[in-house]
Amino acid sequence: MEQSEKKSSGAVSDVGAWGMNVISSVGIIMANKQLMSSTGYAFSFATTLTGFHFAVTALVGLVSNATGYSASKHVPLWELLWFSIVANMSITGMNLSLMLNSVGFYQISKLSMIPVVCVMEWILHNKHYSREVKISVIVVVIGVGVCTVTDVKVNLKGFICSCVAVLSTSLQQITIGSLQKKYSIGSFELLSKTAPIQALSLLIFGPFIDYYLNGKFITNYKMSSGAILFILLSCSLAVFCNVSQYLCIGRFSAVSFQVLGHMKTVCVLTLGWLLFDSELTFKNIMGMIIAVVGMVIYSWAVEVEKQSNTKTLPHVKNSLTEEEIRLLKDGLDNSAVKDVELGESKG
Repeated sequence: MEQSEKKSSGAVSDVGAWGMNVISSVGIIMANKQLMSSTGYAFSFATTLTGFHFAVTALVGLVSNATGYSASKHVPLWELLWFSIVANMSITGMNLSLMLNSVGFYQISKLSMIPVVCVMEWILHNKHYSREVKISVIVVVIGVGVCTVTDVKVNLKGFICSCVAVLSTSLQQITIGSLQKKYSIGSFELLSKTAPIQALSLLIFGPFIDYYLNGKFITNYKMSSGAILFILLSCSLAVFCNVSQYLCIGRFSAVSFQVLGHMKTVCVLTLGWLLFDSELTFKNIMGMIIAVVGMVIYSWAVEVEKQSNTKTLPHVKNSLTEEEIRLLKDGLDNSAVKDVELGESKG
C-alpha cells in the first residue's frame, strides 16, 4: 500500500516538474519573442539577457539559502567552473549557430542532440537502450523535422558553431544528472551554486558576444518601461525554467529530457499560430502528429523497460542469495571433512 502511494506521489512530482518546464519554457519563448522582435521592443541582446536570467536565479538561490529553505552542499569549485564553461559554451554556440546558419540547419542541429546524447551516455556511462526506445526516438526526430525544418543552407563557420553548440549542450545535460547523483545534491541547490558563476561570466562577456552578433552595444539601447517589464517577465520565467530543467534531468535522463522537450516545439508552433498569426501548414500539422505519436511510443517504451528491470532485478538477487547459501554450505561441509581427516591423521 505504502509502495503504491510512493509510486503515485513520485509520478505526480514527475508530471509537475515536466509541466513546469514546458509552461515556463514556452512562456519564456513567447516573452522573448515580444521583447526581441522588430515589431516588439527590438532588444537584440540574447547573451546578455541570459546573463540577467542567471543573475536573478542566483539571487533567488541566495535568498533561499539565507532563509534556510534550501541547504548548501559541498561541490568542488573546479567541477562548478567546468560545468559553467560547458553551459556558457552551449548558450554562445546556440546564439552563433542561429545567427550564422539558416533556420532549417539550426533546427536539424537541435534535433541531432538526441542521438548525440545517446552516444555520449553510452561512451561516458556505458548506457544501453532498448529497440523500442531507439524506434521512438527516430519517430520523434522525423516528426519534429517535418514540423520545423525548412531551407537548409550550410557554411563552415556556422557548421563549426553548430557542432560546438550540440556537443556542449548534450554534455551540459548529462553533467547535470551525474553531478546530482555524485554529490547527492538537489536540483535547486546545484543551480544555486552554478548560477552566480554563469551570471558573472555572461554579464562580462555577453555584451561583446552580442556586439559580434548584431553590431550593437547594449549601452546604446533606449530602454522603455515596456522593455523593462518584459525583461523582468523573461527573468522570472527563466528562474522556473532553470529550476525545472535541473529537476527534470535529475528525475529523468538527458535523453528523456531531449525527447519530451520537443513537446515544447509543438506548443510553440501552436501558440505562434494562435497569438502571432504564424503560418501553420499541413506539413506542420502532420509533423506535430508524428512527433506526438513518437513521444507516446517513447513513454510506453521507457515504462516497459522499467517494468522489465524491476522483474529481473529481484530474480537476480534471489539466485545470487541461493548461490551464496550453496557455496557457504559446501564450504562448511568441506571444512568438516578436513577436520575429520586431520583428526584421523593425528590418531
